[in-house]
Amino acid sequence: MHPLQTAQSTRPAASAGAQQERGRAASRSHTRAPLARRRMRAAWFFLLPACLMFGIYVIYPIVSSIVLSLYNWDGMSEKTFVGLANYVELLHSETFYVALRNNVIWLVLFLLAPPIGLAFALYLNQSVRGMRLVKSLFFSPFVLSGVVVGLVFSWFYDPSFGLLKVFVGHGIPVLGDERYATFGIIAAALWPQIPFCMLLYLTNLTGINPEIIEAGRMEGAGGWPLLWHVVLPQLKPATFLSVVLTVIGALRSFDLIAVMTGGGPFDSSTVLAYFMYDQAIKYFRFGYSAAIAVVLFLIMLVFIVYQLRRLLHADR
Repeated sequence: MHPLQTAQSTRPAASAGAQQERGRAASRSHTRAPLARRRMRAAWFFLLPACLMFGIYVIYPIVSSIVLSLYNWDGMSEKTFVGLANYVELLHSETFYVALRNNVIWLVLFLLAPPIGLAFALYLNQSVRGMRLVKSLFFSPFVLSGVVVGLVFSWFYDPSFGLLKVFVGHGIPVLGDERYATFGIIAAALWPQIPFCMLLYLTNLTGINPEIIEAGRMEGAGGWPLLWHVVLPQLKPATFLSVVLTVIGALRSFDLIAVMTGGGPFDSSTVLAYFMYDQAIKYFRFGYSAAIAVVLFLIMLVFIVYQLRRLLHADR
């Protein structure tokens, strides 16, 4: 047969094979599309309960608080729309600035918890006999409730029979003095917060690859340079969590203040969270209390967004 005839005869066969291949590819794409849709529907079904819970218990209360802050309401009578009057009154309240100042003091001193927790975690991250018992002793304050911690430190500070009197030699009215009350409560709050940060760092320290540490030592790093350039970069997730949760804990501090001083003496130890509770429960000013809650929420939101942007920028 002539070569030209042979090429012409093979051309239809090749085109038929290509059409069959295109048909198989089209059928595979058609079967893939329903599978992708089913997977997407399954993912949404799994996410739906969490989204509903988040909407009901997070988004709805936030929106309700913002709306309520625009009203004057005592919880029983009809709501009266007052616009931004609650915020204007808040800005002219002396107690608000005292509470805001105390929140700043809480924030600054509470940030001592992550570095101290890191130091304890580095000390406890050793394979020494009996270290598990030592870890449990260090961690035990974290499992106590805030009420128990408040009562323990109230007895510790008591100027008539407390251990502080035994150590110092004379009674000091820590919780009864405007100058010392806030610092005494913060010291009590740091007692369980430091073990919490320590646990976060311990969890991440156990996940560090020992070969990275060994490589740093082979390069001549040791002590502080090894910690700063090799260990701490591996602990960024723990640092982020401990700082963010510590700041949130400082801004929403309430239970220890309620147990130890009740915001006193003369509102000197109150913070925004307790000021909000005080206005709602004692004076039935729910709109004014909601305005305080919105201000506190905005402060937390600004800090959390700032920390998230820093973390995302560092990961690029």
